Amino acid sequence: MTVLRIDATIQGPASASAALADIVTAELLAARPGETLVHRHLGTTPIPADAWATAVGSGFTPEADRTPEQAAAVALAAEIAGEVRAAEAAVLALPLYNWGVSQHAKAWIDLVIAGGTPGDAVLAGKPVVLITTRGGSYAPGTPKEGWDHGIDYLRRIIGEVWGADLTVIERELTLVGVNPALDAFAEPAALMRKEAEEAAAAAGRALAAR
Repeated sequence: MTVLRIDATIQGPASASAALADIVTAELLAARPGETLVHRHLGTTPIPADAWATAVGSGFTPEADRTPEQAAAVALAAEIAGEVRAAEAAVLALPLYNWGVSQHAKAWIDLVIAGGTPGDAVLAGKPVVLITTRGGSYAPGTPKEGWDHGIDYLRRIIGEVWGADLTVIERELTLVGVNPALDAFAEPAALMRKEAEEAAAAAGRALAAR
C-alpha cells in the first residue's frame, strides 16, 4: 500500500499536528513495515504562491506557446495531483492558522484540483486520516465558537469532492503552555491531547488493517 503523508505545519519539531501524524504512521508501519510512505512537507518546502494561478492560466494557452514558468506550473500540478491519485491511503496533517486553512495547505489543494478535472474524485473510497489542530478552542459555549473556518472546508474538499473515506482527528488548545492567557485551561488541554493521541494510534491501526 502506498500512503501519502502531507504536513503543512510551520512549527517544526514543536508541531502538534506533525506529532499526531507521526503516531498514525508509526502504528501503520509497525504493523506493516513494508508499506511505501510518500511524504510531502508543505511547511518546509512550500508550493510557490503563484503556481496555481499560473497553472490555471496555462489552460488558455496552447502547449507549444507556454512560457517556461507556465510549463513548470502545469508539471507541478500534474505531479501533485498524481501523488494523490496514486496513493492508496493518506495522512493529512493540516493545522488551522488564523481561523482558517494555511496558505500552504490551500496552495496544495488548489494544485491537486488544477492537475485533474473539475470534480475529480482523486481519493474515491480511499482511507484518509485528516489531522487538524488549533491553538485555542472554538467549541460550543466558548467565546470564539464558530471561529473555526477550516474543518468544514476540509471535510467538503477531501470527503465530498475527492471522495475519501474520511477519519478526522482534532486537537484544540495546543497553545496552552505557550500563551500565558491560556494557562487556566491546562487540564482540559491535557485531556484533549491524550484523546487525540489515542485517536491517532487507533487510526494508524485501522489503516494497517485495511
